[in-house]
Amino acid sequence: MEKLMTNSSFTIVGENIHTTRVLRTDGKRVTKDESGTEFVNYRDINGDISFMHIPDSFKDTQVYKQGRVKHFMIAVTLGMSDSAEERIQGENYILAEIQRQESKGSHFLDLNVDEISYKIDIQKAAIAWLVEFYSARAKVPPSIDSSSEEIIQWGLETYKNLGSTQGSPMVNSASLERISVLDLVAGTDSSVIVTAAGSDAMPSEVSDRVSNVSQMIEECLQRGIPRSKIYVDALVFPISVDQNFGNHYLESVTEIRRQFGSEIHITGGLSNVSFGLPLRRLINDTFIRLSIEAGVDSAILNPVESDLGRIFDLDMESERVQTAINMLTGKDEYCMDFLGKYREGRLSVS
Repeated sequence: MEKLMTNSSFTIVGENIHTTRVLRTDGKRVTKDESGTEFVNYRDINGDISFMHIPDSFKDTQVYKQGRVKHFMIAVTLGMSDSAEERIQGENYILAEIQRQESKGSHFLDLNVDEISYKIDIQKAAIAWLVEFYSARAKVPPSIDSSSEEIIQWGLETYKNLGSTQGSPMVNSASLERISVLDLVAGTDSSVIVTAAGSDAMPSEVSDRVSNVSQMIEECLQRGIPRSKIYVDALVFPISVDQNFGNHYLESVTEIRRQFGSEIHITGGLSNVSFGLPLRRLINDTFIRLSIEAGVDSAILNPVESDLGRIFDLDMESERVQTAINMLTGKDEYCMDFLGKYREGRLSVS
């Protein structure tokens, strides 16, 4: 298990360069100057505090009115601006995140522009711009991520045409609902994330996940995609919604690993498990550790927040970790024991 701590054997897909990402307007990352102008603050590539202006046009959106700021949507929009000042702000913000995640061991960085607009031509322009900007500055290859097959294809073609030197990209993702995404990968050296989603619904049981994954792996092999390029996402859902969701994922991972061996990769958005709960770092760290023990060798996550060294240093016998384990493995109905101990202060780091 210790060998999984090395970058060579655990694949990290950095998840943050994504237009769905939000900050709270009342949080520490959103500030105002004396005139009332709002900014997103962050540390630039030199470690200095820098600021990205929040354009007035974003303040008319429903998301902003609900107290949230889609900061990477702003960064991409500014980066594509005709204004040199705005371009620099957007570019610097994205560059800081690229370097931050690379420094923590990411092997791919997930690029997604879906929410930049509902118009496909604007989405295509945005993914082309982002891939070109990324390729000129990043050290690791991109993971082209979209709910649209057309956007994935456009991103891949842009990357290929640039003759980029980062290496073969990843595609996120293919499923039974859109098997044709695999045709974009066939005959290339690209990796692909295949999900356990069904053709018309999300899986509800372990058997559903394993059956869907089996079909997807067979589709990959029929197209000549090698097992070593297949990353299976068995789908992580929030434990706060259903106490069985943690076990569903962990048991699916064990069975997928048993059936398909060590050559395929098993991944997932592991931090999804903690949505809606306090002490997300504790929950995520514990779940990542359990997932690795079950057979996971990759994760779609923010490596700045989820440090593998810290995860392997967890005291698995401590009350706080044991409480998280009980919740994640379905032994804590409605998360009541976890929440009770949290309120009592018993789960804080001593």
